[in-house]
Amino acid sequence: MKMNRRSALKVGLATAAATPLLALATPAGSAEIVPTYGPNDGKEIAPGVRIVEVGTWDSDMTGMKSVLVLDAVFQPGAADVESVMDNDMVCFITAGEFTIKKTNPDKEFNVKKGEYYTCGKGKTDHATNISKEVGIHRITVLIPA
Repeated sequence: MKMNRRSALKVGLATAAATPLLALATPAGSAEIVPTYGPNDGKEIAPGVRIVEVGTWDSDMTGMKSVLVLDAVFQPGAADVESVMDNDMVCFITAGEFTIKKTNPDKEFNVKKGEYYTCGKGKTDHATNISKEVGIHRITVLIPA
């Protein structure tokens, strides 16, 4: 079964309800944490790209019921499938460097470890790992109330 990031997010949302919550809290002043994953962790959504569900948490933000956190793990040179976002998202690069292409409006930019970018509901997004290391997007999906 072929799966794009949009479908992976739907799968993540469906499984999140049945999955116990994982703690993401990091004590102040602790060392940087970069997750490591094996080659079969998560679900493949494109060649060399896997989605790993981190957890779901209730939200105190106005209009948001919860947040779903996913890690998109890209092998060097791998790209996801261009897709339309079902929800607003905030992406944080925990490893690697990526070229991001958006089609509405047309723009292309690079993001690297330690940087954020956003994806808007209904907008198209496409990411390619341009680094020589495994790249990871920590994706926070905003789930409306």
